[in-house]
Amino acid sequence: MTTPRPDPKEALPAWVQALADGKEPVWTPVVCGVLALVGWLGTDLFGLPKWAEMLAFAGAYAAGGAFSLGRSIQSLKDRRLDIDLLMLLSALGAASIGEYAEGAALLFLFSLSNALETRALRRTTRAIESLMELRPDEAMLLTPDGTERKVAADDLEPGQVVRIRPGERIPVDGEVVSGHTAADQAAITGESSPDPKGPGDRVFAGSINVGGTAEVAVERRASESTLARIIELVEEAREAKAPTQRFIDRFEQGYAATVIFAAAVAVALPVALGEAFRPAFYRAMTLLVVASPCAVVISTPATILAALGHAARKGLLFKGGAPLEELATIDSFAFDKTGTLTGGRPVVTSVVPFGDSSADEVLEMAAAVERLSEHHLGRAIVESAEEKGLTVPSAQGLVNHRGRGAVAQVSGRRVAVGRRGFVAELGGQAPSDRERRQIELLEGEARTVVFISGNGVSGALAIEDQVRPEARPALEQLERLGATRTVMMTGDNPTVARKVAESVGVDEWHAEVMPEEKVAILNEMMLGGERVAMVGDGVNDAPALATATVGVAMGVSGTDAALETADLVLVRDELKLLPYAVRLSRKAQRIVRQNLAFACAVIAILVVVNLLHGLALPVGVVGHEGSTILVVLNGLRLLRPLDESGP
Repeated sequence: MTTPRPDPKEALPAWVQALADGKEPVWTPVVCGVLALVGWLGTDLFGLPKWAEMLAFAGAYAAGGAFSLGRSIQSLKDRRLDIDLLMLLSALGAASIGEYAEGAALLFLFSLSNALETRALRRTTRAIESLMELRPDEAMLLTPDGTERKVAADDLEPGQVVRIRPGERIPVDGEVVSGHTAADQAAITGESSPDPKGPGDRVFAGSINVGGTAEVAVERRASESTLARIIELVEEAREAKAPTQRFIDRFEQGYAATVIFAAAVAVALPVALGEAFRPAFYRAMTLLVVASPCAVVISTPATILAALGHAARKGLLFKGGAPLEELATIDSFAFDKTGTLTGGRPVVTSVVPFGDSSADEVLEMAAAVERLSEHHLGRAIVESAEEKGLTVPSAQGLVNHRGRGAVAQVSGRRVAVGRRGFVAELGGQAPSDRERRQIELLEGEARTVVFISGNGVSGALAIEDQVRPEARPALEQLERLGATRTVMMTGDNPTVARKVAESVGVDEWHAEVMPEEKVAILNEMMLGGERVAMVGDGVNDAPALATATVGVAMGVSGTDAALETADLVLVRDELKLLPYAVRLSRKAQRIVRQNLAFACAVIAILVVVNLLHGLALPVGVVGHEGSTILVVLNGLRLLRPLDESGP
């Protein structure tokens, strides 16, 4: 086994690592400020010799400019000009004409601003990064002979059983098979109070067992748990930039070059017209400072990161700043039915065997195929077979026909499960008149009917799923927030679709639609000028989630395909979080605009005053850095909870 090579940076002192990363620590402005004061007041107050005064200023320049120099060198290697270079040029320019104290003051305030920004932005990700520490590294595995054995959590496989004692963190997603307890799931679902758990209830990796001892059957490997997916989504969100931020990043380099050119002109032109070099050069150095777009550049990431941190604590995982911005512009919302508007935990209520088949045979054969599937209705069939203690045969070679059904090999023979037409196309046995009347009666009660045929067994299963109690209030909130249209799309029959649509209050609904038809409906809406959010949870919804302006997936019931495709994940599977996400995105958008307007206004005022009347460099520095800190603090307001009754 090959031992992984350690990261060379980990062996370096903390301050060296920070210098390599370009992240300003708090001590740099402190050292810079103290040395600058010594250099400024040392001769008058303490009678320091000139060489000591110059040494203090040199130390102040080194402490205040080291990190900016590191960032500037890296930017120049990447053939970019940045704000750090503007600050360094201005400070060196001040020193070149003997204004050592003013140059040191500039570097002190600039390094202080950077250090405060680093600490402020750190607040936006600290809660998210703590997720990394939630999952325990080890678990207590129960062996078949009833003994316990401590193993690495990463080695656990689905089907194994682990024992969780009071106070321990749950290492994997699973289902309680023995014992009654309560789980503190605040870090995963945002729920503040422990959730009672008993046999049959699901638990999540990272939750804390606050009740009695429980035995949990592993559902997923540790790397595939809900917590692991959350961490992965957060990592992706950190790297993805909002459209506004991408624009500002492109704007920064051209703007920096323009400011440097303008400063050169501000020296050359007055000197050519007869003005003394020193005041012209001083004014140009001040121009470098006040025209630097620090506040403009930091305004968007500070706000977006604060919003992403707030959203993660609420159970809303945005995949970056782009969907956060885009959600604020959404006009219409489209919803899948099963698992989204309905509870996602359907149950088999009736089995109608065809011909000589028995009800148990129909359920066993359907469960064999659906055990390989991720569909909600499939899980209901498998759970029903397990509850009845049926012997479910193994199946291989599942082929999923999105929106229609699935086919697998059971005992070497093809078995099809799905919609009536799909099973009939594959040679499924037709129901008798009596059986057809039973099916029509079940469909009239707004139940979903799934057909099965193959391996000598044919029949139908009626599955019922309850509408989520929060679905209608959530849609009403979206309408109050300005949603122009709400649409429900489902592969279910029209009777079921109509009943659910009336229960939740959507504006329109579409029944018996295939995945490609969902995409066509979304494309038609968007061609009409609408910006559409699609909310779904199944494999069948993945194409529509990818097509929509913003794709939203249900986190707990959502399939891997839906979670990977979506732009936003509702971790707690609660639709009431969707209106909250819309309000959060709109507030973030408002704050970004406020910050940009304020930052641009401050720059314009300082530049005009400097060019027309002249501006002392320290005053320009205070105005420039003060505006930068203010926009960061304004963005951090998004860390506070929203008023859920507000717009």
